[in-house]
Amino acid sequence: MATMNISLPEAMKAWAEGRAETGRYSNTSDYVRDLIRCDQARTEKIAALQTKIDEARASGISPYSVSEIFDMARADAAKRKAG
Repeated sequence: MATMNISLPEAMKAWAEGRAETGRYSNTSDYVRDLIRCDQARTEKIAALQTKIDEARASGISPYSVSEIFDMARADAAKRKAG
C-alpha cells in the first residue's frame, strides 16, 4: 500500500482522530480511506445520473402530459409489484 502524507488544520485532524476513536474505524487512515471510497461512489452516482439526464434531453419532448406520464409510471410500478 502506498503512503501519502497530508496536512490538515488542527480541527480537522482532531475530527478525523475522533472518528477513528469511535470504534467504527481501526485508525485515522481507515477513516480517510472510507471518505475516499464514499466520494468515489458519490462521483459515480452523479456521473450515472448525468448520463440519464443527457439521454432524457436527447430523446426530445414527450407527446404525453405530465399527468399521463405519472399514470404510466404508477401502472408500471404496480405491474412490477404484482409480478
